[in-house]
Amino acid sequence: MAVPKKRKSKAKTRSRRAQHDKTFATTLGWCGNCGEPKQPHRICLSCGFYNGRAVLPVVAV
Repeated sequence: MAVPKKRKSKAKTRSRRAQHDKTFATTLGWCGNCGEPKQPHRICLSCGFYNGRAVLPVVAV
């Protein structure tokens, strides 16, 4: 069985483990009804449509 020849430094170990905490920018698509930016597979918060049909009643403020 393979055994490491040299010990990994703390910096190498910690930088490898830091990959789990990375955050990514959210992906945005465009609403097919109103054209506002929205997250994919989510209801559009400006018009209340999802997949071509009204899902949420929009309250005007």
